[in-house]
Order: sequence, then structure tokens, then C-alpha cells
Amino acid sequence: MGFKAVIFDLDGVIVSTDEYHYRAWKKVADEEAIYFDDKINMRLRGVSRMESLEIVLEKSQKQYSKKVKLLLAERKNSYYLDLIKSLTPDDILPGVIDLLSQLKENGIKIAIGSSSKNSPEILSHIGLGSYFDATVDGNNINNSKPHPEVFLKAAAALGLDPQDCIVVEDAASGVAAALAAGMQVIGVGSAATDKDADYTAESLEGFNMDLIVK
Repeated sequence: MGFKAVIFDLDGVIVSTDEYHYRAWKKVADEEAIYFDDKINMRLRGVSRMESLEIVLEKSQKQYSKKVKLLLAERKNSYYLDLIKSLTPDDILPGVIDLLSQLKENGIKIAIGSSSKNSPEILSHIGLGSYFDATVDGNNINNSKPHPEVFLKAAAALGLDPQDCIVVEDAASGVAAALAAGMQVIGVGSAATDKDADYTAESLEGFNMDLIVK
């Protein structure tokens, strides 16, 4: 028997916003005279905004109060929201629309399970705002990945048991979250080499549907 639903991470799976996150964090870091580079940015993949800020601040020589940290996070998000306004349906990653269409044709439910609080804006910009059967994101959870909450809530929103769902993820924290939720997981992109993933693929282009429908 195959899976009844596929839960997709958003950033790096449906659309790539890594460059926008990098530029927004880099701007904040530069303003605060904090060293920031691609290697540090990679550690922020699949991590919540406040947890990402803590990683960025590791290189700071200053101590920041909780209030100031919240302001820094809000500043970063403001920069990021300005940057993603340029997103369009053309930014949807290769293979995504074909896979989503095939899943719908086969009666398999689809959902978003993302730590990002900006998921509604991103989905709206790329024209997929009402495309999914359920969307659970940073606005609906208390614990970000690798905690399984986002995927467990997505399964519940679909009315399904966790074992009936398979997750598509591009980050190690997301792979860990899916496994902790009792779900199987497909690692794509940067998670294509994740040894913990049940299945891996470089991208969703030409993806083998037999894996899901089986």
C-alpha cells in the first residue's frame, strides 16, 4: 500500500529562498559588525528565526538583551519580506508542479510543513496559496525542526496517521523531524546525501511516483 499524503517542506523544496535569507541576515550582521558567511548561513537551514539569530550572534562581541534580539529578528524579517516580493511562479523549483499535479491525479493529499512564519506570503507570491490541502508553518507551532510538531500537526490537519504520510525535505533538521514524527522521508537537494533519509533524490524533476503510489 502506498502513502495517503505527501508533506512538503517549503524553502528549498518547493521554492528556493536561501539567497534571500542570506542577504537579509548578512545585512543585519553587517549593520551589527558581526562576521557572517555562507558556512554560517548553511547552519540556519530549517531552523526558526530566533534560533537562527542565536547562531548569527555567536560571532558577536556584544551581549544582546531579549528585547534587542526580538528587534533584530524583526529587522531581518522586514528585509527578507522586501526581498521575496520579487518571487513569482517562475521561481518554483523544477519538477514541483508536475509532481503536485500527479499526486492530485492519484488522489494523494498534499500539505506544507514548514518552520517559516512567512509561508503564506511565499506561497501567495508563487501562485500556490490555495493549492495545498493543509498548510502548517511557523505560525502554528511552538517547536521548530528537528522537533516533529510541524509534521504531526500537518498529518492531523489532513486527518491522517503519521505512518500514512511521507515527507519531502532538504535539511538535516527536517529529515530528523520527519523521522521523529514516525514518517518516512525523501531527502532532496542538500539532504540528498543524508544517510538518515529513507529515500534520496537530487531534485523533484522526473521524480519516480512509484515510490509514493507503490
